[in-house]
Amino acid sequence: MSDSLLAAPLALTGGTVIDPASGREYAADLAIADGRVVAVGALPPGFVAQRTIDARGLLIAPGLVDLAARLREPGLEYKATLESELAAAVAGGVTSLACPPDTDPPLDEPGLVEMLKYRARTLALAHVFPVGALTMALGGERMTEMAELAEAGCVAFSNADRPLTDTRVLLRTLQYAATYDFPVWLRPQEAFLSRGGVAHAGEVATRLGLSGIPVFAETIAIDTLVSLMRVTGARVHLCRLSSAEGLARVRAARAEGLPLTCDASIHHVHLCDVDIGYFDAHAHLVPPLRSVRDRDALRAALADGTLDAVCSDHAPVDEDAKQMPFAEAEAGATGLELLLPLTLRWASEARLARAQALARITCDPARILGLPAGRLEVDQAADLVVFDPLEEWVVSAETLVSQGKNTPYAGLPMVGRTRYTIVGGRIVFERAARA
Repeated sequence: MSDSLLAAPLALTGGTVIDPASGREYAADLAIADGRVVAVGALPPGFVAQRTIDARGLLIAPGLVDLAARLREPGLEYKATLESELAAAVAGGVTSLACPPDTDPPLDEPGLVEMLKYRARTLALAHVFPVGALTMALGGERMTEMAELAEAGCVAFSNADRPLTDTRVLLRTLQYAATYDFPVWLRPQEAFLSRGGVAHAGEVATRLGLSGIPVFAETIAIDTLVSLMRVTGARVHLCRLSSAEGLARVRAARAEGLPLTCDASIHHVHLCDVDIGYFDAHAHLVPPLRSVRDRDALRAALADGTLDAVCSDHAPVDEDAKQMPFAEAEAGATGLELLLPLTLRWASEARLARAQALARITCDPARILGLPAGRLEVDQAADLVVFDPLEEWVVSAETLVSQGKNTPYAGLPMVGRTRYTIVGGRIVFERAARA
């Protein structure tokens, strides 16, 4: 029997519903039974809930859909575990997430994918959608058995952050993927131009004496991919765009009618290279934090839809790996629990409707994944987040559930916090109301 069939009837009363797919925000009660939303607006006559949540002052939205969350299993449990990171996911209101293939070993064999999905189902927290390795061991030399990996449960294929320098191999993988209509997710960065770089090639990197990664390392890679898309007809998703010039390339490709989608990390929507400060290793990210101009271009592109989605780019790192000089520290930041408040902050600063902003972390990434998620309608799966948009809290090791405490936002205030996360009609996370 599935978890959804075991879920008891649940009612949410007095709250405000946000449906990003329709752009609507309105007061409504919700009834949930058998893991699905059975009524929005008023509770049906005769509906008896086993539990009723008083949602007055709270917002009810579809559960967040995250396109990039590293769960560190298998093989990297010293950084984080599946249990710790899925707990962090639901604490942040994330009910569905895609995990990149850069585990140890990488997700290049069906058995590894099946094991990961089984472990995730056993924990019964957020839904996990593995992204399979595009090449064996992410080595960039031999194509994986994509059809077998898709059968095991992979939703897309990627080489994560590992370079794929052989253009012929890239061509062959795109041709194969196009044959089966498999989406290919790639982070555009030319390997040789970026080799050894740790920061954006600009004034800040020069002043700090850090090796730089130029913007054209991103645009050259995009140009190559777009050329190969024209030849193969493959569906490509660009992961973690970081520059204004990269966005211009995306707009031009779409004007041709190419099936190109893209995302950015929530960190790059708020931060720039100046936030490195005096060698703050928590701001060592991949791709690097770019200029103020690039950051502002990402924010505008997220608002106008050039960027299809924003993701947490969650990368828990052990403390020892961050307590190193900037250039030697491991790149990455935790993000699952910050995706919601940072998206709300962007919406407030950009003066966008909350429904429009939340679309970038719900229905829009769900569309990229090909999932019937991110919507709040009758008969949809009851994957929901209930949050207080006004609750203030401070990011710290104590307030983060993730095993990774590495974040450039440590010590900074946030506004907006999850109160309940519901997956398949079950309450999988609950936080007490503020005093």
